[in-house]
Amino acid sequence: MFYEPAKGHGLPHDPSKAIVAPRPIGWISTVNKAGKINLAPYSFFNAFSTRPFIVWFSSEGEKDSGTFAEETGEFVANLVSRDLAEKMARTAVDAPRGVSEFDYADLIMAPSRLVAPPRVAAAPAALECRVTEILRPKALDGTPTSAVVVTGEVVGVHIDDAFLNDGLFDIVKAGTVGRLGYMDYASVSEIFSMRRPHWGRD
Repeated sequence: MFYEPAKGHGLPHDPSKAIVAPRPIGWISTVNKAGKINLAPYSFFNAFSTRPFIVWFSSEGEKDSGTFAEETGEFVANLVSRDLAEKMARTAVDAPRGVSEFDYADLIMAPSRLVAPPRVAAAPAALECRVTEILRPKALDGTPTSAVVVTGEVVGVHIDDAFLNDGLFDIVKAGTVGRLGYMDYASVSEIFSMRRPHWGRD
């Protein structure tokens, strides 16, 4: 089949998120100037570069994570492991502002080193970030979309030593969770390695 997104797909459910998948989940913790803490998962999340280490997350519409990050200039991206998947899903609740998702999902906060937002204590890894840009992408016709993209430079990295194996982060042991389409998720249970070719040497 072929379809033009602007004209609709004619399928029971939008396939776009299933096609662009799996997507890593940024479990974003933020705090506003009044000290209110927010924790929410974003599957529109990834890394832009390693030097400097830049990550981003995007929400469809103004939400607390983006609002708080813009207000204070900081956020933490926590890694979702398989054993935390159900608690991660609970933090996606549409709770009113002021309700602690940490409490709602029975999660323990741990202090960050360089930024104000706390991190998820049980997360295998967490990235402390300072906001570098807030982007509001436009459509082809120039009209603003509802998306709010928050980019941040990673200023501190936490790794639970239990997930280090010979100096490498053990993504299989963590069972890192990714978002698929619809209501589906994936957990890393196996990996395979390939080396990219070098011109003239293969």
